[in-house]
Amino acid sequence: MPTLDPDLLTTFLAFVDGGSLAQAASIVGRSASAVTTQMQRLEDIVGEPLLVPQGRGRGLTPAGEHLVGHARRILAVHREAWLALKGVRADGRVAIGTTQDFADSGLPELLRAFAASYPRVRIELRVGRSAELAEALQTGILDLMIAMRQAPAPDEVGLFREPMLWLCSQKGLAARQDEVPLALLDPHCSFRDAAIAALDTAGRRYRVAAGSASLAGLRTAVNAGIALTLRTARFAHSGIVEAPRDFGLPQVPIAEFAIRLRQDAEPPAQELAALFSGNLALAQAHFGKEKADLAVGYRLDGPRGLGDLG
Repeated sequence: MPTLDPDLLTTFLAFVDGGSLAQAASIVGRSASAVTTQMQRLEDIVGEPLLVPQGRGRGLTPAGEHLVGHARRILAVHREAWLALKGVRADGRVAIGTTQDFADSGLPELLRAFAASYPRVRIELRVGRSAELAEALQTGILDLMIAMRQAPAPDEVGLFREPMLWLCSQKGLAARQDEVPLALLDPHCSFRDAAIAALDTAGRRYRVAAGSASLAGLRTAVNAGIALTLRTARFAHSGIVEAPRDFGLPQVPIAEFAIRLRQDAEPPAQELAALFSGNLALAQAHFGKEKADLAVGYRLDGPRGLGDLG
């Protein structure tokens, strides 16, 4: 029986979740021609065409649609086996830092997979702001972190982007105003700076209608219709949606996030960083398929010798 290479299946799902061969190439860290070759090899193994021309791009054939569910299950089992073999005798602790956005979305499932295979490793989770987490990583308090990228750093092992979005209550603002009412985190916050800079550049009047030291307070203010805010799509749930176009809000930049690993981190932290880097890419492509323009650049080829996930 021919075997389905997990590497080929990873690229196949990158195409499915990313929506194009070019996007798949970005996700898996290969060239477009290499991705095309991989898809041809997978079709040879399956014995059926998986992709079909569709407009200017490619779509899935019935056989391709049928393979998607199998591919996800195969890769899930493959990942569980890899983690189990790596972690069967490992112990110690891993200190992780993350912003609230990722603590609420995406991170719990990855930690569950890691904990199932590394039952003796104690997880210490710290949720905070990006600048605070970066300082904790530098001082050795944290082993790895996921936070907004302030500047390129030599300890980055993963990099991905998500669009910033203007968000408001699903019910709209309590009252339309000439000035844009903003709900913002207290300084220093990159989203706060980006929102103010965008409005200043566009010449729009605004006022800070609600301030908070936490995302929970920010969510309450936005849900109440007091103001709108600037975050990513991860914040858009539980009654919060993207602001209507008739609000006339200016364009905003892409938010850039980094996965950073302490230089002398122990093997369990290295393995968890690899798990984060590999899975946040595919999860983000699926999560942000309608809104996000994912750009991923993995660098796991540093002194720890983790290699290239692509």
